[in-house]
Amino acid sequence: MNLAGKIIAILGVGRSGRAAAMLALREGARVSAWDLAGVAAFADMPAGVEIHPEATAEQGRTVVSDVVVVSPGIDTYGPFVAAFAQNTGEVIGEIELAARFYQGKIIGITGTNGKTTTTELVARILAHAGFGGTPCGNYGIPFAEVVLQSHPPATVALELSSFQLETIHSLRPNVAVWLNFAPDHMDRYPSVHAYRTAKLRIFENQSADDTAVIRHGEEIPPLAARIVTFSTTDPAADWFSNGQTICHGGDTWFDMDHESHLRGLHNAENLMAALATCRTLGISALSMRDALHGYTSPPHRCELIRTLDGVEYVNDSKATNLHALASALRSQTRPVVLIAGGKDKGLDYASLIPLLREKALATVTFGQIARPLAAVFAEAVASEAVVTLADAVSAARSLAPAGSTILLSPGTSSFDQFSGYEQRGNAFRDIVHQLS
Repeated sequence: MNLAGKIIAILGVGRSGRAAAMLALREGARVSAWDLAGVAAFADMPAGVEIHPEATAEQGRTVVSDVVVVSPGIDTYGPFVAAFAQNTGEVIGEIELAARFYQGKIIGITGTNGKTTTTELVARILAHAGFGGTPCGNYGIPFAEVVLQSHPPATVALELSSFQLETIHSLRPNVAVWLNFAPDHMDRYPSVHAYRTAKLRIFENQSADDTAVIRHGEEIPPLAARIVTFSTTDPAADWFSNGQTICHGGDTWFDMDHESHLRGLHNAENLMAALATCRTLGISALSMRDALHGYTSPPHRCELIRTLDGVEYVNDSKATNLHALASALRSQTRPVVLIAGGKDKGLDYASLIPLLREKALATVTFGQIARPLAAVFAEAVASEAVVTLADAVSAARSLAPAGSTILLSPGTSSFDQFSGYEQRGNAFRDIVHQLS
């Protein structure tokens, strides 16, 4: 792709947009940046970029460009992007732009849940084996920042959200990982089918020379790539785990209890996906075990905060959808008092009722959907609705006997009361550490 002299319009001036602008400038393009935010948001935009704060769709319809680069936080199908798309040659995302200037191998990782943990695992193995493996994309640093490095790594672990996959055209992962699929982001997509279609784009440019690592049982259309499967339910899959050991080809490749701090079937799936991926690159079992020895998953993912009066307090704030909440519940071995709630994303929580009956002693709901969510959960167990997370912890503590677990696994996003799941998880951690 030759950008010399081309006119590039960047929509969104977060870190991804800034990286795209820097890359376009390096390649000789004339770059403008547009955002709904005020001028302060443009403070870190590189010199040479024409800035347009408080941009409008009306302005967008007057812009003539060769390429529009959309940041993942902006609705691809909304009126703002549609306006800029009227007089451009192509609409792409920062991921697609970076891929056109990257010469190494791409490990693309998607799924409704588990993407970040799997990306970290892959990156750790690749780095240990001397393959580079920089984590980037939806996790880590923007892909364009990797491409801008003086010596880009030979391989990247590229986490891909549905928002980022909406705007690819030629991106071709050497290995594409599909962890799982469940309804999510119904506040952005018109249907579950539209969300799934966006995720499936990870496979569309692969050929027979590439590999697709897929959770056994997922409904995937016919693929050109070679398929490798993993499962915690079917020993016939290429990789299988009972939640403790991971087996492949009749041999044990990893022991979760003794070689890492990961636990639960959902983390067994993440591990298998990572091991299967790195095996396709020829990395040995010994090298992978050495790389992952003692590994602890990122914060806010079934993170044990403390045990107080015989009760475990577990932070799973990263659970921003039903599938993640269900996975967290299934992974618990003690009776659970569940804390859930947050922003209304239009999800149907009734599907959790059988699992709540099996795993939960009670639920405490908070935030925007506290009352309707408590009404749904009350069909399974005693449920109480409160306003804040601090109120929820207090209520849960009164309901949790010794030997149980208080699990923060919200099942939805945090944007009613927090800036993101990290702030929500940190708040939970602070509240729990203040208990006496």
